Amino acid sequence: MIGELGWRSSTALLLHSALIQAVTFLVRPAATYRALELDVPAFALGVLAASYAVFPLLLALPIGSLVDRLGERRLMAVGSAVVLACSAFLLFWGTSVAALIAGTALLGAGQLACVVGQQAVVANNAESTRLDSAFGYLTFAASLGQALGPLAISLVGGASVRPNTQAIFILSVGMSLVLFLATFVVSSRVSRRKRAAKGAQRSKGSAVSLLKTPGVVRALATSATVLAVVDLTVVYLPALGAERGITAATVGLMLAVRAVFSMVSRLGLGRVSRKLGRMRLLVLSLTVSTASLAVAAIPMPVWLLFIVMAFLGLGLGIGQPLTMSWLSAQAPEGQRGRALALRLAGNRVGQVVLPSAIGVVAVGLGAAGVFLASAVAVGGTMLLLRGVRLDD
Repeated sequence: MIGELGWRSSTALLLHSALIQAVTFLVRPAATYRALELDVPAFALGVLAASYAVFPLLLALPIGSLVDRLGERRLMAVGSAVVLACSAFLLFWGTSVAALIAGTALLGAGQLACVVGQQAVVANNAESTRLDSAFGYLTFAASLGQALGPLAISLVGGASVRPNTQAIFILSVGMSLVLFLATFVVSSRVSRRKRAAKGAQRSKGSAVSLLKTPGVVRALATSATVLAVVDLTVVYLPALGAERGITAATVGLMLAVRAVFSMVSRLGLGRVSRKLGRMRLLVLSLTVSTASLAVAAIPMPVWLLFIVMAFLGLGLGIGQPLTMSWLSAQAPEGQRGRALALRLAGNRVGQVVLPSAIGVVAVGLGAAGVFLASAVAVGGTMLLLRGVRLDD
């Protein structure tokens, strides 16, 4: 159970978290397959991929402010409705590049609203001593959804090289409808009472004033680095495998191992955090991630690289929920939704800036150089933790 939410409401929240990720990881590849059906040029695929991040970058702060004013469930309902409309739009009218780009951009906006609302529910309803556990369960559900989306494509698409995108979009409409209905099972009673009791304390500050809050910038930088390194691993592990003659199927299994161990790390996060302390656990997770990334750059037997990926999954999996709880604890009352939205915007920026920077630094060194540079980046975030107390 999450905070003061009942079992029914907590289950609906976790279902909502899993479904929004599942729909996202179902629709985005399906849009790419539909674009391939239309024989679009290569640059159009890049525009299609980038369109997903446009609205999250532009709307993150306004949506964060909106959730603090209107409430989490309303924002989740709006986001779910946008995702449902997007799925229906792609099903019936996704027959051109422009339509696919518009649908993908709307998906990004709806996903942002859902995720900000979900995280704000946890931040506003979980006790401070249970934040790590609550965010651990929320991110575990999200990871599960990220695995179910591609699995659904495999089931619907069968053995064909290019799956039936119409069938995939029909499935996404059905899942989006369940997502929308699940919103109304999430209780808004507790968070509404808290907002009424603390309305007089609600800050009207801007994003700049929020960034000046002690610890907020450090939490944002740590979160963005960890998420960007997850993306780099997904992109560059296949390149590393190609350099070492490792088959694509084996690389896929390695990525799956990393993802599974990230999920496992989040299940008992609250218990481990209470035992070790949030600060120690975060430093430990970053240390394990740094060491795993550095070791992965060294030539080794395939079986040993599987073990390294398992440790990398554990380290990176712990980092995200801990930075959520850290940011929630540091943000002033009435601005937690805005702070979490700022975190998501920072993550998007990190996913663009850090890979580009590491790619320049590691040029000429191959995929192994990227892993070494990533290790330096993650290790550098530990310098940001000096003097920070996360266990208050």
